[in-house]
Amino acid sequence: MAQKVYVGMSGGVDSSVTAALLKEQGYDVTGVYMKNWSQDLPGFTCPWKEDYQDAKRVAVQLDIPFKMYDFETEYRQRVVDYMVEGYVAGITPNPDIMCNQEIKFKIFLEAALIDGANMIATGHYARIVHGDRVELLAGQDANKDQSYFLYRVREDALARSLMPVGDMDKPHVRAIARRLGLATAEKKDSQGICFVGKVGIKDFLLAELGQQQPGNIIDQNGLTIGEHDGALFYTIGQRHGLDVGGGLPYYVVGKDMAKNEVYVTSDLQDGRLWHRDLKLTSLHWINDAPAEGRSYRVRTRYRAPLVDCTITHTNSTSTIHLNDDLRAITPGQSAVIYDGDRVVGGGIVV
Repeated sequence: MAQKVYVGMSGGVDSSVTAALLKEQGYDVTGVYMKNWSQDLPGFTCPWKEDYQDAKRVAVQLDIPFKMYDFETEYRQRVVDYMVEGYVAGITPNPDIMCNQEIKFKIFLEAALIDGANMIATGHYARIVHGDRVELLAGQDANKDQSYFLYRVREDALARSLMPVGDMDKPHVRAIARRLGLATAEKKDSQGICFVGKVGIKDFLLAELGQQQPGNIIDQNGLTIGEHDGALFYTIGQRHGLDVGGGLPYYVVGKDMAKNEVYVTSDLQDGRLWHRDLKLTSLHWINDAPAEGRSYRVRTRYRAPLVDCTITHTNSTSTIHLNDDLRAITPGQSAVIYDGDRVVGGGIVV
């Protein structure tokens, strides 16, 4: 009997091709649209209805069963509240990583297994090696690789997951969609927050929290050089959107949420901009913790270059020792460790 696979179909081309490939490979495929967010925001219409219809059209084309799972309550509690609380605390969390950890590879997986599935599948550009030890590898296409967002997925969840487009690049995926005449073949990639649509973080936070108290922007000399519209909107290393004049560009180097102050510098050599060591908490290792004294590579944000490093561990934290100084390390973001193409795991920068 064929393995029963539930494919998370978002209404995009990647998950559409994922479903098509698995059906071609002989799996018993069911398409599932995860309804995680349906709220419109001021000036932005949530695209969930359009995405749902696109996913359903492809399921009809592929002649596979199709259903919807409603995870709005869980998404609000586990992803949106996590993100908003992080910004209020003055850090910069990553909602997409939490969405993968808590929604796609946790409650979706659990619901699918209860429903009779053997496995789930997604359209992520990453690779899973199934064997005695299940490993997560970077996607074959370095330009589309999404393994950074998947480092918190547990090994037992990866063992029940498939990512068939991880061996391909985007043009190849589009070509398959065109060959099969899929309704999503020319659909543009989604932008913005996971499932929310083309809305920026600032607009989303304004909708959630309302206007914020303005405060002072203070430079490296202790001088007040402008006013911000809410310290929580500013990210360490940020250059744009400061709205302070004076010729040289300014970079955010710190925030004091209690004083409602944002600290900036125009000195690119300012020590607060550069780091040689990173302390990580909320650690997650997919297989085993990285060995001390061995050389690894680390990525400190999506699309950031990989940097050589070593690691030391102390109780519930790990310290990443970089071979080169790195600029604009942001508390709340994730640092992800790689051993070659293999994702070792990582943690949250403090």
